[in-house]
Amino acid sequence: MKVAVAGCCHGALDKMYETLELLQRRHNVRPELLLCCGDFQAVRNEADLHCMAVPAKYRHMQTFYRYYPGEKKAPVLTVFIGGNHEASNHLQELPYGGWVAPNIYYLGYAGVVRFRGVRIGGISGIFKSHDYRKGHFECPPYNQQTIRSAYHVRNIEVFKLKQLKRPIDIFMSHDWPRSIYHYGNKKQLLKMKSFFRQEVESNTLGSPAASELLQHLKPTYWFSAHLHVKFAAFMQHQANSKEELPKATKFLALDKCLPHRDFLQIIDVEHDPSAGDSLEYDAEWIAVLKATNSLINVTPSSWNMPEKNGLHAKWDYSVTEEAIKEVLEELNHDLKIPCNFTLTAPCYDPSKPQKHMEPVHTINPQTTEFCAQFGLTDINDRIQQAKEEGSTRGEYEEEEEEEMDSTGSAEEPSEYNTDNSGLSSINPDEIMLDDEGGDEDLSTCSVDPSPDHPPDFSASFSDIRIMPDSMAVSSDDAMDSTNEEPEKSGVSKLVEEKSLSERPLKRIGGNENGNSGGKKIKRRNQAIYAAEDEDKTE
Repeated sequence: MKVAVAGCCHGALDKMYETLELLQRRHNVRPELLLCCGDFQAVRNEADLHCMAVPAKYRHMQTFYRYYPGEKKAPVLTVFIGGNHEASNHLQELPYGGWVAPNIYYLGYAGVVRFRGVRIGGISGIFKSHDYRKGHFECPPYNQQTIRSAYHVRNIEVFKLKQLKRPIDIFMSHDWPRSIYHYGNKKQLLKMKSFFRQEVESNTLGSPAASELLQHLKPTYWFSAHLHVKFAAFMQHQANSKEELPKATKFLALDKCLPHRDFLQIIDVEHDPSAGDSLEYDAEWIAVLKATNSLINVTPSSWNMPEKNGLHAKWDYSVTEEAIKEVLEELNHDLKIPCNFTLTAPCYDPSKPQKHMEPVHTINPQTTEFCAQFGLTDINDRIQQAKEEGSTRGEYEEEEEEEMDSTGSAEEPSEYNTDNSGLSSINPDEIMLDDEGGDEDLSTCSVDPSPDHPPDFSASFSDIRIMPDSMAVSSDDAMDSTNEEPEKSGVSKLVEEKSLSERPLKRIGGNENGNSGGKKIKRRNQAIYAAEDEDKTE
């Protein structure tokens, strides 16, 4: 089964789907599934735009609003995770996942689904240590803090995913797993992006939470976005026991969706030919949600997940085969996700703009139905109750006053080393890119296939290494041999929209607070949303 994968979409749905249609016409390649690794921007109206953590001049409606009411329909089943440039109020309606438009499915804060026997998981948002141990307490209308903390990864989602025992075929995260750059062509990455060197050598680039999940889940494929660069790696995992078979993960970070850029990736995935073509629930994941339901926290108070440290009566929330069987019986062995999409907000009308439309906290019927079916807590309903009592808002305002640091972020201890990615700019989550060469097309092979021939989706990975338990790599290891030749890598060839001919993978990388010495730098959102910007330098 052919699967298309995209990086940051930034609301350019028309462009993605047009590229897929051109691919089919020119090369007779028709993916059955499209995956998007965040920054999808499911913006329905002006109120949604106000809930995106970007400067006002970069808030553009794009094209999702035409898919939301069914004016257009996605030509291929699309599954996506959230990033850090999202209409957070919209995605917050679906904490356990759901349809944001016909044929477009959001995985939720974290989720696992199945399609034609392929098991697909993902986690939304980006990692920030000061919010990692908090509950999901945010709700619209957001303030300057919650508009960002709403998309920060929480420890409960990581904890849930770590309860999974069955193999994962594909996993998605928005930001990169920390240390993954040590398993690809690091020499080329640092050659082209030298200002990443400090973060690579200090092993601080990327998400430690995603790294923990990578080490635990060991999926066949892992896709990320966020840094707007292409980078491939191959990670050989250590076996936990003599009986366990060796596992390896093919990692690929994807570029952003732009015209005349090769932003799509096509992979061939083994599937179950007898399985239907509907998106399905994953029985083990549903069982894990039921088992961890009591751990839900909707306050800004920080707390740790249960551990085997003598402080918790229970720390293992993984599920038994019997619990999975019970889920199957509840569903009468019909795992098909219902197509129960409903409109929950007015749709943007270009002829009647409403610039002052305000966001409201909405309880989505899909979530209500899902929670009722499986006996789960409706997070938004719980937040609404707390909000009405006045407890959540009051606690957070007090916390802001007591713990605000110079960048406007409440900093708290974490089980991970404190991330150093905060900037003293408008959005402390933004990533700094080289002003000169942030978007150049870098490749490790100078020969492109003929456009007259269809793409060959075979690929190879290089730099196979054993993953250490801690995933910590010394600064000495961050330097590749000077006589090492760059090697091709990737799970498949990259498809460019303009020519739809193959391109080799690009070996470049990014970081959250990279320093390019004397070079001029600009914030990541400027690179995303516009070519001209008055605020180029920090």
